[in-house]
Formats: sequence, structure tokens, C-alpha cells
Amino acid sequence: GGTGLRRDGDRRRQHRHRRACAGAVAAGRRESMALVFHERVGLDERRISPFSWRIRYAFAHKGLDPDVVPTRFADVARIRDLSGQDLVPIIEHDAVVVHDSWSIACHLEDHFPDRPSLFGGPAGRGAARLVNVWSDTVLARAMRQQIYADFIRCIDPGDRDYFRRSREAQLGMTLERFSADRDVALPDLLESCAPLERTLSEQPFLAGAAPAYVDYV
Repeated sequence: GGTGLRRDGDRRRQHRHRRACAGAVAAGRRESMALVFHERVGLDERRISPFSWRIRYAFAHKGLDPDVVPTRFADVARIRDLSGQDLVPIIEHDAVVVHDSWSIACHLEDHFPDRPSLFGGPAGRGAARLVNVWSDTVLARAMRQQIYADFIRCIDPGDRDYFRRSREAQLGMTLERFSADRDVALPDLLESCAPLERTLSEQPFLAGAAPAYVDYV
């Protein structure tokens, strides 16, 4: 009799455990299904945007699997109608539209608090913000000068005219002229990377022993 009761109790506990696991999986699917990720693509559907890659890593870090909408430069009208501006990445989460990679990362952190943290707390978020701004300004301009004249060949041919017109308007010169002195400017890029190299010579990731959003920017 006692053995039978124990077996019945074991079966009930196993059943509750299976239901709990199934519920957790279903909840994760519901969260993922509510997410749409508009991501820049280039030639042959290649993922060419470092800003979109930040959010790809953030989704992976959080264990989220959004629906992905590949987005070309020529899709600017659709993006403008959706978000009121011209750039990706963009996410749709339920009825909310969020653009700008930093804003998206903060949204994911705040709305999925039960998932692994992107920042490790307020202090980590503040430090990541500094690195994000540095990457978008100091590092990005030095990198663009090295790659812009070649990068256009990574873009779908149908997008190249828009990319050239929009970027040359921002630069005030042709892409080729902007990159003409890249060999001379290369030491500036290497100097910009020096803090990263020194930090990573002493620890596995910028965040320390494990990666966080600061490593993705």
C-alpha cells in the first residue's frame, strides 16, 4: 500500500513538472511571437549592419527568437511609415515600435526582466551607454573611412544608388574621396581600438568573465 502511494505521488510530481516545463516553453514562444525584428540585409541577403548585429546578439543573450523582416535600403518608405525615421534596426513588440539599437536593447532589458540581463544592473547599463556612444562616434567614423568605398559592393545593386546619394550628402563628398586617405588614417583606427585591446588582453570580455551588451556594441 505504501509503495503504491509513493508511486502515485511520484507520478503526480512528474506530471506537475512536465506541465510546468510545457508552460515555460509556451510562454517563451508567446514572447518570441510578439516580437518582430526589421533587420538590414545586403547582397544575397547578407546581414551587413553592425547595428542590427547588436540586436541579434541581444536577442540571443535573452533567449528570444523574433520574427525577422529582411530590410533593404530601398525599403526606406516602409521603415519611415512604420517608425517615423529612416534607419534600422527596428522592433515591434506587441503594439510598440522601437528604433535605434540602444533604445531596443533597453526595451528588451526592461520588458524581459526574467531573461538573462544585458547589462547586469544600473551601473552596467551606464557603462555600456558610454561604450555605445564611443562606438557610434569615435570608432564608427574611423571604421567608415576604411570601408565605405568597398562597402557599397556588399549592398544589393538595387540599393546602391540610394546608399551613395544619402551617404555622400552626409559626407559632403564621394565615397571614394572619403576613403582615399584611408591608409594614412589607419593609425587613427588602431589607436581608437587600443582601449579594447588592452582590456581584452586582461579579461575574456569587456563585461568581465562573460559577455554582455557592452561586448555587442
